[in-house]
Amino acid sequence: MRFLAAIFSRQGFTVLFLSAILAACTVVVDDGPGPRPRPPRPEPQFCTKQYEPVCARRGGDRQTFANACLADRADYRIVRDGPCRDGGGGGGGGQTFCTREYAPVCGRRHGEVRTFPNACEARASDYRIVGDGPC
Repeated sequence: MRFLAAIFSRQGFTVLFLSAILAACTVVVDDGPGPRPRPPRPEPQFCTKQYEPVCARRGGDRQTFANACLADRADYRIVRDGPCRDGGGGGGGGQTFCTREYAPVCGRRHGEVRTFPNACEARASDYRIVGDGPC
């Protein structure tokens, strides 16, 4: 019995001793302040109704928006002040004016589907309406 007690106490001591050594060898790496990710821009809750048209682009799509806020909310990058020269969003020749009525529709153009706040804005962006409500 004494022999087993001696083995278990030695093993217990050894385990305790090795645990203490491993705990002392723990390395913490601090990368320092480094670059921090930019916080997301707060999305405006509403845009004014002022008409100051801008031409904006997202990917290969160019579109005229009534103002910069609307372009930003649609995740487009502003290319220039004023309507797009090719009539992007203006239905070709002239500028289309749409109300701010919210009656969402789903539009499709060149295989891309997109939700518009109303049918007028979908047509002004040269999208074909494929359904009522969001896509």
